[in-house]
Amino acid sequence: MADPVPGAAAGAGPSQASEASPAAPDAQPAPDAPPAPDAARAAQAVPAARGWRGWRGRRPFWGGLLVLLGGAEILFTLRAPLPVVLHIGMQGLAGYLVPVVMAVCGVLILLNPAQRLFYSVLAVLSSLASWITSNLGGFLLGMILGVLGACLTFGWLPDQPPRRRRLRRAARTEPAGPAQTA
Repeated sequence: MADPVPGAAAGAGPSQASEASPAAPDAQPAPDAPPAPDAARAAQAVPAARGWRGWRGRRPFWGGLLVLLGGAEILFTLRAPLPVVLHIGMQGLAGYLVPVVMAVCGVLILLNPAQRLFYSVLAVLSSLASWITSNLGGFLLGMILGVLGACLTFGWLPDQPPRRRRLRRAARTEPAGPAQTA
C-alpha cells in the first residue's frame, strides 16, 4: 500500500504527514534541521572574511599592493599600443627591468613581511629609477604609486595594538556573557 503523501514516514497518519511536508505554508522547520543553504554560506563567509582580515593585518598589505600596482602600471605603459609614447631615457633592458623589480618587490612585501625594510628601500629606488628608464615613471602615476607603497611598507610595524575603532568593533561583536543575559 502506498503512502497518501509522498515523502511521509511509514506508519504516519495524514495529519502527521502534512506536518512533515515541506509544502505546507505554515510549517516551521524542525529545530534539528540543517540550516538553509544561504545561512550555511553566510556562516562560512564570516570565518573566511576573518581569515582574510587576519592575513592582511599581519603584513603591510596596502604598501605591497601599491608597489605591485605601480610596477604593473609602468610595465603596461611600456607595452601599451599608444600612437605617441614618450621614449625618454634609457631604453631596452633597463626599461623593462625596473618595473619588473618593482612588481617583484610588491609580491615579496606581501609574502615575506619580515624582510619588508629591504624590499621597501629597493622599491623606492626602483620607483625613482623609473623616472629615467620607463616613460617618466609610467607617466608619473606608477612612480607615485611605487614610492607611496614603499613608504607605507617602511613605516608599517608588526604586532601593533589594535586601534580604538577595532577595539569598539570587537566589544560590540563579543557574545553576551552569563551576567549580561536578561
